[in-house]
Amino acid sequence: MKFLVLLAVVAYAAAEGVKYDESAASIVRSSFDSSPEGNSFSYGFESNNGIKAQADGVVKNPNGENPALEVKGSVNYNSPDGTPVELVYVANENGYQASGSHVPVPPPIPELILRSLQYIAEHPAPVERVVKKN
Repeated sequence: MKFLVLLAVVAYAAAEGVKYDESAASIVRSSFDSSPEGNSFSYGFESNNGIKAQADGVVKNPNGENPALEVKGSVNYNSPDGTPVELVYVANENGYQASGSHVPVPPPIPELILRSLQYIAEHPAPVERVVKKN
């Protein structure tokens, strides 16, 4: 009888798939480093459920008029359906730019719109001069 109960439990687990409790994940590797001047850093971590992340940051033009932080990094994990996902990004004065297989890509700009934009660039609007009369 015990054998049948054990067989039923194993069959149920195989049919449903054993789900991993993500809340029980632990960090297996972690690193952080920053420069003594405070103008660069790097970090990385990896968990036992396959999540990995790393980033490097640097202050560009630190003593200039427009200093800017630039961070380059990546994140890897498996989606709930098991598909590997990789995200690579850059964040700087031009905003956040991400790329990866799961990041949507906009459709190409239609030819008519491209031609219209080119025409507008080649034919700027005339500048009106306002003359005051006394």
